[in-house]
Amino acid sequence: MTRDQWGCAVASVAGPATGVLGSVLLAAARRTCEVGVNGAANGLALILYGAVLAGVAAVWWGLRIAYVGRWNLTVALAGGAVGTAVMIWIFVALLQVPHGYRC
Repeated sequence: MTRDQWGCAVASVAGPATGVLGSVLLAAARRTCEVGVNGAANGLALILYGAVLAGVAAVWWGLRIAYVGRWNLTVALAGGAVGTAVMIWIFVALLQVPHGYRC
């Protein structure tokens, strides 16, 4: 397999995994703060937010492995992991407390 093919393979696994992890963390934060109208509304929002996060993360991982991985695979994997952590942190920080509500 070439690096481009590895990039697609890793992105197809890492992207959805990032989306699920971000949604689980956001759900836990919202449940702790008792944010939201009801479970159905929160669930739909989490699915939509998770899908967006998964798409962004899949592109991130694909680019890291396909382009940076040509020269140094270790740096590509580290960059992918750090970028994923930053994406999840921003995702949870921005969406944890909608409308400025603080718990």
